[in-house]
Amino acid sequence: MAKALLGYVGGSDPRLLAEMRRLQQRVQDLESELVRIQEENDALAAAASHDRIMESMESIDAHQAEPALT
Repeated sequence: MAKALLGYVGGSDPRLLAEMRRLQQRVQDLESELVRIQEENDALAAAASHDRIMESMESIDAHQAEPALT
């Protein structure tokens, strides 16, 4: 019965198994690359945010600020 379900006698085709292993490895490689790129993107976004904060702090001119009440 199992042989009939496979569609042929002789079990799994070694070429099919090799292709499946190759594709599984490719998926793992792509998932790893995606995680690496996401981490790099997060680091760049954090650095850009930090730079914007620092630029806005530098743009505050202390000479134009109103004096505090004494």
